[in-house]
Amino acid sequence: MEESEQTSLKGLFQGMCGGDVQVLQGIVKSASPLKIQIVNDEKLVIGPNITYVPRHLTNYTTTCSLSKGARGSVNGPTSDGSGLTDFNFSGSITVYNALQAGETVHILSFNHGKQYYVLDRIS
Repeated sequence: MEESEQTSLKGLFQGMCGGDVQVLQGIVKSASPLKIQIVNDEKLVIGPNITYVPRHLTNYTTTCSLSKGARGSVNGPTSDGSGLTDFNFSGSITVYNALQAGETVHILSFNHGKQYYVLDRIS
């Protein structure tokens, strides 16, 4: 294996999984149900039953804490035109980051092409 292949993402995954891994590129054809068409293989469309999607590529709710004290700066319009004053917020927020039709993604193919893991979107 050449040095550039050893340090590539594909090379790292193949080293960990014994070579039974491919890094593919796909285009999301449908978000619900999830259908991803593999680039350069019009016949290969993978679906939700064999595809794992990490949490950061879904819509999810999480907890967070925000605060602004005397040394911080959070500026935004208020009814009188001034910036925001000191505040604290602790609660849940929903992150809307699910895959959308038309997006291009990197996909890890393993188990001889029987399972897939979506690595990330390509911007």
